[in-house]
Amino acid sequence: MTAYAVAVIRETRFCDEIKAYLQRIDDTLAPFSGRYRVHGGPYQPLEGSWSGDLVIIEFPSMELARSWYESEAYRAIRPLRTGNTEGDVLLVQGVPDGHRGVDILG
Repeated sequence: MTAYAVAVIRETRFCDEIKAYLQRIDDTLAPFSGRYRVHGGPYQPLEGSWSGDLVIIEFPSMELARSWYESEAYRAIRPLRTGNTEGDVLLVQGVPDGHRGVDILG
């Protein structure tokens, strides 16, 4: 089942390290079939407040998402991002086709 790497980035300090990270990340995604679904904006806040950027990368499975995050290639560039951004990163399982809101009630 599809899984997603989600980053909620509150602040990015654009510098040479971030540029290097962005130039290299696509190569780390390819072996795990990772594809960008959302990368920044523009966005329209509808409720509450929002500042920052949202990044969502889709993977065919949670196993592939975790393998990407733990891969040698991504571990090599991760400090370029973590040293220059403030935010949260998580992996989340997708839902099957046909999922409805009421399905979470069991």
